[in-house]
Parts: sequence; structure tokens; C-alpha cells
Amino acid sequence: MRIFDPHIHMTSRTTDDYEAMYAAGVRAVVEPSFWLGQPRTSPASFRDYFDSLLGWEPFRAAQYGIAHHCTIALNPKEANDPRCAPVLDELPRYLVKDNVVAVGEIGYDSMTPAEDTALAAQLQLAADHGLPALVHTPHRDKLAGLRRTLDAVRESALPAERVLVDHLNETTVKEAKDSGCWLGFSVYPDTKMDEERMVAILRAYGTEQVLVNSAADWGRSDPLKTRKVGDLMLAEGFDEDAVDRVLWRNPVAFYGLSGRLNLDVTGTEATHEGNSILRGAPKDPHEPEPGPGDGAEPARVPVAEA
Repeated sequence: MRIFDPHIHMTSRTTDDYEAMYAAGVRAVVEPSFWLGQPRTSPASFRDYFDSLLGWEPFRAAQYGIAHHCTIALNPKEANDPRCAPVLDELPRYLVKDNVVAVGEIGYDSMTPAEDTALAAQLQLAADHGLPALVHTPHRDKLAGLRRTLDAVRESALPAERVLVDHLNETTVKEAKDSGCWLGFSVYPDTKMDEERMVAILRAYGTEQVLVNSAADWGRSDPLKTRKVGDLMLAEGFDEDAVDRVLWRNPVAFYGLSGRLNLDVTGTEATHEGNSILRGAPKDPHEPEPGPGDGAEPARVPVAEA
């Protein structure tokens, strides 16, 4: 089973996750820029973050055989902070980078006027740069949020077929599908979707233009949820072609709209800007075990006799 996780926040994950993902069949990921949990206070912190998505994180992924791309945007939550609004002026310099395959995450969190402004501006940036857009639908008032999102898409210069509407569920999937947008579903341990609900939606609405992601981040989440969906699809009677469509060909098709998707993982340098993913020296299997005084335990110093 080959897997492309189209929405996962690897900045929040460890290299152990990359290793487990590769073993599960993950060969490509897209990491959308998002809210890190701690409020950012200036555009400079965004620049450092964007640079890491374009440099350090692809390097780290490649060490484990996984192709890494990203999406760049001012996320909906921080669009409400006036200190962050100038990031919108910084985006064009990043949207021309080869590894950027969409504008995102954009959309709504609390459905405020500031979020309206940021969403409209970034849909226009996507159209101007020939990129698709990854749109976050709010976790509260989901149907109202979806409808407001679709209105913004219709009013923009970006066609619906170049928009991925994410974090959908049973209450929003029909209207999203009718809009002509691509459909994204985030599968989580406790919230959002689970494997059983996801498979039920696939049975009801089909596999066309559907992307399944783990959205794994700093909260309780699971970077192997994509594999678990694929396994359940097979157990519930879907064939291997349907699984491959949902977990590979659909995300390749959507992010391929950018013209920048490169799924080849070639040999990488040992370090990125002088830093490797290793800490300390690897153990030499031929080196003898340390003895007394060599670090195994404190050396015993004889006490002088009185």
C-alpha cells in the first residue's frame, strides 16, 4: 500500500514518526503551515517557520525516504491578530518556491471580518501564482463555516476545482461535493473523523476527489491514521484500486495542479546547514563495553590508610 498524507504537521512530530510512517507505506507528505499553539508576535517568526518548512523539514523527511512538500499561508486563527497581518505581504516571496504546492491553510476559525479579508486575499494570491488552495473549515459551526467558505471561493478568481476543502464530516460532505471542490477528511483518535466514519462516507459518496489525511500535530493525533483507513477499506470490501485512488492518486492529482510536485526522494546531504538529525556519535558495534573508570561507573579511588 502506497500512501501520500496530504495534510500532516511534521514540525510537531519526531523522527520516530517518520520511520514508522515509512514502514506503514507513507512515501509522500504535504505539510501545511499552521498555528503552532503559542501565539506568534511578529512576521519574523513566520519567516523562520516558513524557512524551516522549505529546508529543515524536507531534509529530515528525506532521511527516511519520504518526499516532503508544504503549503504556505497566514492561518485563519492568527489572521485575527493585527501583529500577524503583515505576513500577507510576505507571502509572494514564498509562493514562488519549488516545494510550495498550494496556498494554505487558509479559511475560517471564528468567522470574523479579519478572516474574511485574509481568505479573500490568499485566494487571490493562489490564482495569481497558479497554485491550488487548501482551505481549513472551522471546527465549530461547521455547516455555516462551509457555506461561508464556498461563498468566498465563488467570489474569488480561483476555480472550485483548484480548491481542497478540508476537515469535512457527515454534515458538510454533500454541499462540499456539490460545489465541485476537492474533499478533505482529517482522521483523529478522539475528534474530527475516525476510520469507521470515513469508510462509511466513502461508501456513500465514492472515492472521486477525496483526500484522507491524519492532520497529525502537537495535539493527540496519529500519523498512521491514513494506513488504518486503508486497512479498514480493504476489510470492508473496497478493492486495492480504490484504496490507491484515495491514499495516493487523489492527493497526487490535487497537488499536481501546482506543477511542482516531485515525488522522487534522491540521496541527501548528511547535514542541513551543518546540522544532522543525529545527536551524539552512533554506537560502534566493535567497541568494547566500558569498564571501571571508563564511564560505566565512577572509578573507585583507594582511601589512604591512617
